[in-house]
Amino acid sequence: MSEPLIYELSSPGRQGVRPPKLDVPESVLPKAMLRESLRLPEVSEVDVVRHYTRLSQLNYAIDTGMYPLGSCTMKFNPKINEITARLPGFTGVHPLQDEDHAQGALYLMYQVQEYLKAIGGFAGVTLQPAAGAQGELVGVLIMRKYHADRGEAQRDTILVPDSAHGTNPASTSMSGLRVVEIPSDTRGNIDLDALRAQLCDRIVGMMITNPNTLGLFEERIVEVIEQVHGCGGLVYGDGANLNALMGVMRPGDVGIDVMHFNLHKTFSTPHGGGGPGSGPVGVAAHLVDYLPGPIVTIDETQTDDELPPYYTFQMPAKTIGRVKSFWGHFGIIVRAYTYMRMLGESGLRAAAEHAVLNANYLLSQIKDHYFLPYDRICKHEFVVEGHFAECDISALDIAKRLIDYGVHPPTNYFPLIVHHALMIEPTETESKQSLDKYASILRAIVEEAKTTPDLLYQAPHNAPVRRLDEVQAARKPVVRYA
Repeated sequence: MSEPLIYELSSPGRQGVRPPKLDVPESVLPKAMLRESLRLPEVSEVDVVRHYTRLSQLNYAIDTGMYPLGSCTMKFNPKINEITARLPGFTGVHPLQDEDHAQGALYLMYQVQEYLKAIGGFAGVTLQPAAGAQGELVGVLIMRKYHADRGEAQRDTILVPDSAHGTNPASTSMSGLRVVEIPSDTRGNIDLDALRAQLCDRIVGMMITNPNTLGLFEERIVEVIEQVHGCGGLVYGDGANLNALMGVMRPGDVGIDVMHFNLHKTFSTPHGGGGPGSGPVGVAAHLVDYLPGPIVTIDETQTDDELPPYYTFQMPAKTIGRVKSFWGHFGIIVRAYTYMRMLGESGLRAAAEHAVLNANYLLSQIKDHYFLPYDRICKHEFVVEGHFAECDISALDIAKRLIDYGVHPPTNYFPLIVHHALMIEPTETESKQSLDKYASILRAIVEEAKTTPDLLYQAPHNAPVRRLDEVQAARKPVVRYA
């Protein structure tokens, strides 16, 4: 029997909280600001605590199990990150505080900028963007302004591979530019012939996700970048998949002009539920002056050999302007700083190597059971087809059945270039035992699909909520208690 909802526990006169006595004069709000009624449950404190505790226990989280969402890098968030982010000096700092009284926070931000520059191979970094998607927008706006300043306003087109992240075309459109899609070749790389056919003096640049959303490294990445640069365009690197490369390859070294970093993916800070995110942007030397600001710098006018450097905010000379109130998501930046300091250079490289190892190991355990459209060594993730036509089983059926086994499904139906895609990213934080368990479940579901497909058609069977009409849920969402 299901537990009663909190509204069903309501009884007139019950009160869970008694506000403290006012220590300021009482004021009466204007009637225009007041509702006629506010239907809130009248419940005791214990009812409220039990209600929200019960809801929390229905949630699946990285702290309770493997979360192999391809393209999302749902790695474990070390608890030391949370401890440092909650230190009083960080939680108590105010964005409008005098720089004299916030030197510790500015030092940390400066160090993160320097670390990201070193990891990415860039000349400058801004910490302002609030998420990877906003980082993309920043990158495109920087490229657009760079060309405008050079008197090349005719450049109005961004090239986006069909294996790129889905937000790339949206970021381009929001910038007022035109999107041209570049197809993949038979090995899952950017089709060079199709790319060459689009190159002209109207190209602002190209947005490249590498490794791409197939989990594959672009084998001819240097040649692709040279082709785009050859027509005067710039190359944007979508850094969302940097977890496969950090400490191994620096995107700036191969010619990437601008790239965003996902602190909430690569550097182990929490994400999901709409935030918090953080998408710093790194650029090559010729774009440093266009970064959004303010950026933390060392004030050379206040240097003293006997004192530590003095940190201050500065706006770049040709900045595209501010893109975030105040200085970015500071708590997330603290968590990323902790992660980078804890692992160090060798640890970051080891994390990337283990992410690639885990993905290839898991793939080896299931590739004989699921169709692999691009049979290559993958990086941090891979994509297989979750479709068995003989029994009419879809990727959605497999995902719903995984819930019955108590594990989280992978990303479904993305990238779009793979039919019934299952996009799986185990990350480096999973053990061999965890990977073996997940692989055994995926193999078991294949056998169920062949012998008892009804189990999959009706799944999930053991979840708090059965299979929903997802089309109606999107078109007519119910977001409150009736």
